Amino acid sequence: MSADAERSDWTDRQREHLRRSLRRRPAPGPGFPCPYLDGRQARHQTLLATTCPPGLYSGLMDLNFRRLGPLVYRPACDACAECRQLRVPVATFAPSRSQRRCLATNRDLEIATGPPRLTDEKLALYELYLRERHDGQMSGSREELEGFLYVSGIETLEVCYRLDGRLVAVGIADVEPRALSAVYCYFAADLPVRGLGTFNVLWLLREARRRGMAYVYLGYYVAGARTMEYKAGYRPCELLRADGSWEVRS
Repeated sequence: MSADAERSDWTDRQREHLRRSLRRRPAPGPGFPCPYLDGRQARHQTLLATTCPPGLYSGLMDLNFRRLGPLVYRPACDACAECRQLRVPVATFAPSRSQRRCLATNRDLEIATGPPRLTDEKLALYELYLRERHDGQMSGSREELEGFLYVSGIETLEVCYRLDGRLVAVGIADVEPRALSAVYCYFAADLPVRGLGTFNVLWLLREARRRGMAYVYLGYYVAGARTMEYKAGYRPCELLRADGSWEVRS
């Protein structure tokens, strides 16, 4: 780990102070239908984070927060605690046979990284992705995409994947001193054999290793939610417990 990363990392005392500060404020918002588990109500505790110094967002993720545009939020549901942050330790991650096959299949992709920048080409790919992959809850508008992925108070990385010049996938990840956090990936739905979403996570794990980082955070794992099950396929992984410790799954 670099000296800059060490200086930017948060101490246990700072994390505990943050946990105590957020125990009761701000109050959770009103309930709404859970997007993951049928028949349940969800509530969020939400913060505006227009600027986050290095290390702060890692502390928030370790308290089960996630970023959405300029906001960070965590579930604060009355009768459920199934949304649990999942992270993959970079040093011990071992790709499965299917993940190794995914890496081999996509070795011909051209990969470019840089600050997030919304273009008409990316918007067109996003619209096609939503048409094939989602349930109509998102509109696919430029304003939606920009507010969702291209506004951030955290250092953010965009990864563009091309096949013979064609843009086939875009990944967005937040950058912290000791971790990358996968925010979203949208990709061409007409190339299912490539597993582009899986490849994006595998690329982030390789990039985190190259940077000397400890973890890649994949967001919430929700037991019983089919759309979230894939996250536990990156082994070993760690799931956040209610007491702030991490449960290892190998």
